[in-house]
Amino acid sequence: MRQLLSQRKVYTKLFLFYCFIALVGLISNSLLLALLIFTVALLLWHYHHLFIMDKWLWRDRKLSPPISEGIWGHLFEGIYYLQRRDRRKKRELRNVVRRFRDGAEALPEAVVVLTDDWSIIWSNKLAQILVGLHWPADEGQRLDNLIRHPDFLHYLKQAKFEQPLELASPVNDELTLEFNIMSYGAEQYLLIVRDITQLKQLEQIRKDFVANVSHELRTPLTVLQGYLEVMDDEHLPDKVIWKKAHNVMLDQTKRMDALVQQLLTLSRIEASARVQFEPVVDVPAMLHQLEQEAQTLNRDKQHSIRFDIDDNLKVTGVTEELRSAFSNLVTNAIKYTPAGGEINVSWQRQHLKALFAVNDNGEGIAAHHVKRLTERFYRVDQARARNTGGTGLGLAIVKHVLSRHNSRLMIFSEPGKGSSFSFSIPAELVLGQKTKKREEKPLQ
Repeated sequence: MRQLLSQRKVYTKLFLFYCFIALVGLISNSLLLALLIFTVALLLWHYHHLFIMDKWLWRDRKLSPPISEGIWGHLFEGIYYLQRRDRRKKRELRNVVRRFRDGAEALPEAVVVLTDDWSIIWSNKLAQILVGLHWPADEGQRLDNLIRHPDFLHYLKQAKFEQPLELASPVNDELTLEFNIMSYGAEQYLLIVRDITQLKQLEQIRKDFVANVSHELRTPLTVLQGYLEVMDDEHLPDKVIWKKAHNVMLDQTKRMDALVQQLLTLSRIEASARVQFEPVVDVPAMLHQLEQEAQTLNRDKQHSIRFDIDDNLKVTGVTEELRSAFSNLVTNAIKYTPAGGEINVSWQRQHLKALFAVNDNGEGIAAHHVKRLTERFYRVDQARARNTGGTGLGLAIVKHVLSRHNSRLMIFSEPGKGSSFSFSIPAELVLGQKTKKREEKPLQ
């Protein structure tokens, strides 16, 4: 601990010096002259050290204090001690500010520090991306001059910040942002901006899902209810009408059952964690079985279907999920290709991967529909989907199955020229060596 300068010692020392000079002056019969000379010398000594201190503080780049004795040496050491303490405090403050900024930069939200008159003090980089602010260029600018949306200006003017404000991003209309303002420090505010676009999309998907499920179930239930209401013990229809009604009710019941089963399948795939893959999935055997099922589905349409299968190309994965993906793609091709069309199903090795592809020469799909085909209940043609018994969930199931197998569905289609649905099983899930393929004869 540093010792404080003692006033008593300083004054005592000064008094003793003056006594000594007075004694010398009495001996030499020049008391006043001696005292005057000593006082002037003392003043010059102090002014000399004042100039040294001025040079050290304002012009000298050295951090160490000047070397001096006595009261000025003590003063220089004290100033040097305060400077070191001040530098240490500044370093600590810079570290605190840097940690705050690093933390704010790491946040998934845009952060803006404001004064009570909405002038910008600081903002992180995400504020530039979401809101279009630029720091330090916008430092001192009023926020209400940079974000001119009427709803935002009204939000600031009301100063009721209990509820957040939702607005489109000033730099990208496709983004939906949530603005939260809260008090921060003394006469300051903190603006936090979150990108809630995905949340809004998920909420819309949930609403659409509930509406679509309700609609899909309401239609067959309405048919069943209509037939049951006109039937009672006293007014049974004749055999011809009953046969027609029975077939219609049976078809609608099967449609509801298919919808529920696919909903359960989709829900199970989405809800389950990553499952343990089976060591070997015999895809060729699976596709040969699917080939036989395709014959049954093809009786009415009479397509020319060709299966091109590598009999030794097997993979590791989840058998039932892959069966569902293969079946959905082949079934869709048979259902939605006009009668007498051509369908080619291929399972071949492509370099180190295993490629499955279904190609048809059907009506094709417009580009704006292609990117939405894997959404639940999305249909290009609602009427045609109902006539074919489609539920609108098949490709959604395929998408989730492939995601769990580190793959994704590739769709290429052009109106009037047919469609191609394909995916590749990655090399790490492919078993065996390259083998000679076997080409099946067309099914008529």
